[in-house]
Amino acid sequence: MPRARELGVPFDGVPGSLDAVTDVAGVEVGHATVLSEEGREPVVRTGVTALLPRGRAVDDPVFAGVFSLNGNGEMTGTHWIEESGFLEGPVLLTNTHSVGVVRDAAVAWMLERRGAEAAEDWWSLPVVAETWDGWLSDIDGFHIRAEHAVAALDAARGGALAEGGVGGGTGMVGFGFKGGIGTASRVVSSGGAPRLVGALAQVNFGLREQLTIAGVPVGRAIEGEAPRRREAGSVIVVLATDAPLLPHQCRRLARRAALGIARTGSIAANSSGDLFLAFSTGNPGAWASRGVYRAEAIPNEAMTPLFAAAVEATEEAVINALFAGKTTTGPRGRVVPGLPHERVLDLLRRHRRISGE
Repeated sequence: MPRARELGVPFDGVPGSLDAVTDVAGVEVGHATVLSEEGREPVVRTGVTALLPRGRAVDDPVFAGVFSLNGNGEMTGTHWIEESGFLEGPVLLTNTHSVGVVRDAAVAWMLERRGAEAAEDWWSLPVVAETWDGWLSDIDGFHIRAEHAVAALDAARGGALAEGGVGGGTGMVGFGFKGGIGTASRVVSSGGAPRLVGALAQVNFGLREQLTIAGVPVGRAIEGEAPRRREAGSVIVVLATDAPLLPHQCRRLARRAALGIARTGSIAANSSGDLFLAFSTGNPGAWASRGVYRAEAIPNEAMTPLFAAAVEATEEAVINALFAGKTTTGPRGRVVPGLPHERVLDLLRRHRRISGE
């Protein structure tokens, strides 16, 4: 499916070559999608998405920070990130009731790669985040198993990413349309060098009338009844950058994801779990140092371009997830429509927002 930018939707900033989180060198992403057979009950539309900050190099943690805009959600392992400043393994996204099995599978996957000797005194607090896919999937059936999490981890690669109803985003709903996984990236100059910021979002939030694209309140003008009239969703955003940042700077970057989702119309409702994580691939080897480690970091004054990049990439990642969504039927005949591309583009043209028009 064409992405929003390819159809002419204008976004601020300069994207990376893939316009994806994998533009950040070393970052890999994989999906495992779990579906029931067509016409069979129960209806299953769920999955797991895995992001590896340094690819298979699970023994080289990255500096990281987290932020909760509204905490009606789960992201495991964050207390240790706040305490230590390190993200020590992959980040996995799934549905609300599968966090436990995915977490356990991530521990086993990392343990296997470390080997018996290296793992003798090893422990892990993996990061697994969730959004609720019970509108389109039999979430209480516990259909995610350990092998699905392992499959997502093993499938992780660099390059272009599948978006929309794949992996952890398979059963998600955004702004009354089919939601799911979205990604984007930005290139900026910061600290005297070009830097990349990439965003990966799992979109499951917002009401139809809130949806805003390129500054235009398109949701209010799109005809048809929305599947849900109460805000009951969540969003997970993972930000990656190759700029050398310290943990407190990563935390500052993570907060800017909130401004990105606000551009799309989010109000961070009471029942929403809006959880964000940011990490830097700079400073390799910092965790393993046994002596004095001299970390590099850009000055705080140079953070502003990265903040802008995080806001812009998050906004586009959310919209990309919607543009990739296809009309989907869930349990009890529930139908969630895909975003009507032509209707959205027509509204943007009327507001003179389409690129080149």
